[in-house]
This record gives sequence, structure tokens and C-alpha cells, in this order.
Amino acid sequence: MGTIRTIRTTRREGFTMADIAAVLGRLTQDELNELRSLGPSGHLTRRLTDAIDRAAGGPGAGRGYYVPNGSVSSTGGPHVILRSDVSGWLFGPARPA
Repeated sequence: MGTIRTIRTTRREGFTMADIAAVLGRLTQDELNELRSLGPSGHLTRRLTDAIDRAAGGPGAGRGYYVPNGSVSSTGGPHVILRSDVSGWLFGPARPA
């Protein structure tokens, strides 16, 4: 018989609205304004991903609040956007076209 191994992951999933509110509540007004100016699917700048990381607890802690959207920048790095539930909290639910 083979051995069954458990794989542990550090990926953060299933944020509650309270988690999202707490993290976004730690952003400065300028950072929130910049997020709002990008819209719900805008590519986040390094400054904004750093701000979300800081608000979530430190370097890399904000991963999961933003996700790659599948495209890459001219330097080859992935473009990232707010995760749909985070975007929904900030902008409201998406409206059908």
C-alpha cells in the first residue's frame, strides 16, 4: 500500500468581508483614491500592491487580495488586479452589461 501525504498550502482563500474591510481600512485616503481611480479591473501599481501588503501585515501578506489577471507588463511581470470579492467590496457588485 502507498502512503497518503497531506499537502499543506499557505494560500489565503475565503476572506470574510470583515477581513477585507479591515485591510482596506488600513490604506491611506490617497491609496484608496488611487484604487478607485483605476476602477474594478484596473492593473495595480507596485505602490498599491506594496500598500495592500502593508495593510495586510507586511511584505507579501496582501497576496490573495490581489491576483494576476493573465496579462504581463512590458517588463514581463504579471499584471495584478483586485480579487473579485475585494473589488466588489470597494466598488459594489458588478452590474450586467
